[in-house]
Amino acid sequence: MADRYANFANSGLGRTMVKRLGLPDPPRLRRHHAGDPLVSAPVLVGTTPGGRLAGPVGKLLAEAGVETADQLPDGVRVSALILDATGITDSAGLRAVYDFFHPYARKLQTSGRVIVLGTPPETTASPREATAQRSLEGLTRSIGKEFGHGTTAQLVHVAPGGEAAVASTLRFLLSGRSAYVSGQVIRVAAGDAPAPADWDRPLDGKLALVTGAARGIGAAIARVLARDGAEVIALDVPAAGDALADVANETRGRALQLDLTGADAPKRLAGYLAAGPRGGVDIVVHNAGITRDKTIARMSADRWDSVIGVNLTAPERVNELLLDRELIPSGGRIVGVASIAGIAGNRGQTNYATSKAGVIGMVQAYAPVLAGRGITVNAVAPGFIETAMTARMPLGLREAGRRLNSMSQGGLPVDVAETVAWLASPGSATVNGNVVRVCGQSLLGA
Repeated sequence: MADRYANFANSGLGRTMVKRLGLPDPPRLRRHHAGDPLVSAPVLVGTTPGGRLAGPVGKLLAEAGVETADQLPDGVRVSALILDATGITDSAGLRAVYDFFHPYARKLQTSGRVIVLGTPPETTASPREATAQRSLEGLTRSIGKEFGHGTTAQLVHVAPGGEAAVASTLRFLLSGRSAYVSGQVIRVAAGDAPAPADWDRPLDGKLALVTGAARGIGAAIARVLARDGAEVIALDVPAAGDALADVANETRGRALQLDLTGADAPKRLAGYLAAGPRGGVDIVVHNAGITRDKTIARMSADRWDSVIGVNLTAPERVNELLLDRELIPSGGRIVGVASIAGIAGNRGQTNYATSKAGVIGMVQAYAPVLAGRGITVNAVAPGFIETAMTARMPLGLREAGRRLNSMSQGGLPVDVAETVAWLASPGSATVNGNVVRVCGQSLLGA
């Protein structure tokens, strides 16, 4: 459904009225299109004394064809500001953050990018260093709300030993693929992350399973994974067969009609994958989900059970069987689709919020266990995304969902899909146990 207010606000008359009346000002976001460079202008890279990431990051950016600078001449704008803050060891050292951002805060292009690189507080050498590194979360979240004009701001915690594993994450955050991701804390663990042969097709040779793929976010995920080179198995319930076939045909993949809540569904799925030419699957995206909204006082047991069954129990059962039968190999990826409702809660959605908080719990529980098998598990948590479901919401709730974020607009299904594709990339081998909100930095749960 078209966002008429956003279209009006970006017209000549609309811009005048928005500025004069102080109305929400939704910018036109820079999203990825085939052939786009990572950035359209130089990137300013700064470091703090003792920082350990400026050198590796400079090398990675050079390999990506990104022009960098360590200072900015008058009149020149940059596409991104990157600060290596790993050298900050106490609160006094936070002055270096101010010194870097203060002179350049107004030098960013529209849809600029701000990335602060820090150290996970739990890996630091002292309580004071941990305190200072934790402080950077407040900085990046505030910048995401201050800078405006489509700017995103992220904190990337890079563990010691993970310096060479940040390429995939930096490429995602600098590009138009992360247009609706802001105010996030992303953790990159120690270890190696092999670069794909072709960054435009990082999933070449991979087989991906996407549940709930017939429409909306699931269909977008299938398209983006296929664009990035994966062969896609698009799965949905038999009732969605026609739409599912269309997605499979469009992505040159395979359609699989299966109700994952069935008693024998995981075994049927495992048998299907085991019988395939690969004998397994590289990427599993648990996107299938339903809503059955009522306040808990008015909710029937059937509404509760169906939402928990589809959104949480089915992914659990599928994971357990595929992992038990070793159908997800080393280098495999599991990505769950949670929701900001699972983080902040939502009136009238106790069943849905419970299930999506459970998806987050599933990621946190599996991540350390699967790391030893070379498998990562992460989740995306969408906010207000423009889909057929949100188009049916009452006008007031729909407008509130669109405006109550730093972008003053809803996201698109492709925004979720791009985030899933980044987590699925071979280059994201040390990105594990993350829950990344795709919500335009929603005020809910912020």
